Amino acid sequence: MAGEEDLLKKWIEESNNIVFFGGAGVSTESGIPDFRGEKGIFKAVNDYGVRPEVILSHSFFKVNKDVFFDYYKKNLVCLDAKPNKAHIALAKLEEEGKVKAVITQNIDNLHQKAGSKNVLELHGTLYKNYCIKCGQQYDMEYVMNGPIVTKCEKCGGVVRPDVVLYEESLDTDVLEKAVYYIQNADVLIVGGTSLAVYPAAGLINYYRGNKLVLINKSETGYDSRADLIIRENIGEVLGKIRN
Repeated sequence: MAGEEDLLKKWIEESNNIVFFGGAGVSTESGIPDFRGEKGIFKAVNDYGVRPEVILSHSFFKVNKDVFFDYYKKNLVCLDAKPNKAHIALAKLEEEGKVKAVITQNIDNLHQKAGSKNVLELHGTLYKNYCIKCGQQYDMEYVMNGPIVTKCEKCGGVVRPDVVLYEESLDTDVLEKAVYYIQNADVLIVGGTSLAVYPAAGLINYYRGNKLVLINKSETGYDSRADLIIRENIGEVLGKIRN
């Protein structure tokens, strides 16, 4: 594995136009469970009788708000989670002018906590919340300190997290920016994702370069197109490059 990591380090040192695209595997090393993983699916079915993808869908949210918010507050919010080696390394590489953008499918704000500035959150963030009736915005503290279904103090509407639920569309502006950065990247590092969730995974198709790096413990549907594959934890790999 040393040879692959040495090549990645060489590409990083030679480039000032790197884009990182990450998924749930980036955050699991911070102790945040992957709700799409086997354990996450089992827990949701065992506790609520349905899969997490159902609970986190727009149609389920509309008619089962009590269950939605109970699951979301107990399973998605991890206030004690701290950035790991991957988040810290990417923030350092951005500070050095090497990483131009971090594109993430995660909603946990850990890249920002580590110091990354240009973070494109494809699926939104748990740290921003808004009233579905009047649009008033609220922080995480307001939501977590309120009742299970948090209500707006202005109009009484339901306050929901600013995340993209299943059946909802990704933010067009964020999507366009992600496409731009990927199209123009010299090195594209994809880590901690099986690239199975669309439309986010389809963004890889916009990459035009010849330094596509996949860092993931398991195989992905894009392995045949990768120029470099490293089967290790993303935090360990990037941590060696930027401690």
